[in-house]
Amino acid sequence: MSNQEFLEVRAVIEAPLGQVWDKWTQAVHVVNWNFAHESWCCPKAEVDFRVGGGSNYRMEAKDGSMGFDLNATFSAIEEHKQILSVLEDGRNVIVNFNVEGNQTTVVQRFEPEQENPLDMQQGGWQAILNQFKSYCEQ
Repeated sequence: MSNQEFLEVRAVIEAPLGQVWDKWTQAVHVVNWNFAHESWCCPKAEVDFRVGGGSNYRMEAKDGSMGFDLNATFSAIEEHKQILSVLEDGRNVIVNFNVEGNQTTVVQRFEPEQENPLDMQQGGWQAILNQFKSYCEQ
């Protein structure tokens, strides 16, 4: 895949790498940040964090009007550096963790789906990453 086929979001987080990594990879934390807007929630997250393992994140509107499961399989994990996964529809997601001092930059690249405009997808993924940043910095 060429770089043009991926969308990218990023956040510079004022927290050490170990803390950021744990909050990204552990289900107990994922439920606290994996939603794009305060009107949504992530009531359930399951993570089998190993190559060949997977994740299942339930995302729902708080008013119960809609929801969906986001399932992925981990295809490669480089501890504290990179996570590669494949969503159930075959799209690839790459997450890189870069450290500079006490800051951790998270860069997430993903293949877009075909149903929604690219700017909407990028905005939604960025909003989730911004929720993650806020959760890590509290």
